[in-house]
Amino acid sequence: MTAPHLRYREFLETLSPETLDRLPGFVADDVRFADPFNDVRGVDAMAAVFRHMFQNMGAVTFEVERLSFDGEVCLMWWRFSSTFRGKPWSFEGSSVVRFNAAGQVVEHVDHWDAAANFYERLPLIGWLLARIRTRLAIR
Repeated sequence: MTAPHLRYREFLETLSPETLDRLPGFVADDVRFADPFNDVRGVDAMAAVFRHMFQNMGAVTFEVERLSFDGEVCLMWWRFSSTFRGKPWSFEGSSVVRFNAAGQVVEHVDHWDAAANFYERLPLIGWLLARIRTRLAIR
């Protein structure tokens, strides 16, 4: 039998609107999912976050580049790819995933730079954030 963290990795790497209905087979009913925009509890709320992503982004790819597992905690370093405003969009991030004794995900917390990888791509606010970043950088 495949280890829970490897099964979950495969699920994330093949995640699509068509496979989203398989989510309850991987996560606990009261799972916590958090990213820079959301912090929700429950399998239905987590599925709603992914559904919203697909509705707004279209085709999405998660590629897990590295994985580390120790007991109940799994760390995944990944690359997200899609299109945003008609242009290719890709960035790196990481996830801290905790499993229960039954091998279900009880917590999935994504970490990525929303300012550099999202907000700076928006008109006006993007220009402002890029300017602030430049002014704060050590030269």
